[in-house]
Amino acid sequence: MKILVSGGLGFVGSHLVDLLMLDSKNKVVVIDNLSSESSSRDYMRDDVTYWIDDIRNLNTQRYENKTFDIIYHLGALARIQPSFKDPLTHLSINIMGSSHVLEFARKKSSKVIYAGSSSAFGDQMLNPYTFTKYTGEQICELYSRVYGLSTVVARFFNVYGDRQPITGPYATVIGVFEEQTKNTLPLTVTGTGEQRRDFTHVSDIAAGLVALSEDAWQGEVFQLGTGVNYSINDLANMFGGEIKYIPLRPGETWITLADISDTIKHVGWTPKINLLDYVSEWKMKNLGEKE
Repeated sequence: MKILVSGGLGFVGSHLVDLLMLDSKNKVVVIDNLSSESSSRDYMRDDVTYWIDDIRNLNTQRYENKTFDIIYHLGALARIQPSFKDPLTHLSINIMGSSHVLEFARKKSSKVIYAGSSSAFGDQMLNPYTFTKYTGEQICELYSRVYGLSTVVARFFNVYGDRQPITGPYATVIGVFEEQTKNTLPLTVTGTGEQRRDFTHVSDIAAGLVALSEDAWQGEVFQLGTGVNYSINDLANMFGGEIKYIPLRPGETWITLADISDTIKHVGWTPKINLLDYVSEWKMKNLGEKE
């Protein structure tokens, strides 16, 4: 298969590329402008072609002769908090960038697997990030309805694992807790800590994306989560140690919880990694603790 991965040097994207390259018949190209804090040249592979460019440039002359069977569209500005400070850039990259990816796919008759966000289950107007990711889903549906393009949406639920961002506004809470634990610092919990999240390992997300590529779709939305959620206090207690409560951050939903029944039924995907096991193994590896 000839495959294009937008955002393929990021946290999830680089794991997806690694999984795709387990099949020696795949020819993978990545487009990534390295603008995200989670993106890194360290994830580059010798057997993959890289275009260090903006996805909004896909429909220019330099790429007009390139064709792909499948496009995994993960390239976007991620996370809620940064979108408050720079909404215009989020709107441009996440909405117009997605439009360029879908138009490129239309001209090449490529299947598109779009990386959605679980935040779309709440109020889509709660923050600019959520609005842009939900609008990207609608662009996929538009191209399926109007042009007959095969598109499908995978809504991610709180992804964690190796290569996750650990500092700054893009950091995952698990990444933050791991760094704070290693440095014997208090675990910073926003608000009361009773907000609940469905935490999904990055390897499960990558496997779900590949599974979605095996069929043709018409803009359907599938959830990639575990179907189990934990409060942030629960998560902090898994790591152990002192907890420091800090002010609640704006624009975030209170509860995320995936319903993966349709994904299991229609895609044949189920998550494999359990959060409790992950934290226990992480502590044993990094702290020498055995639960």
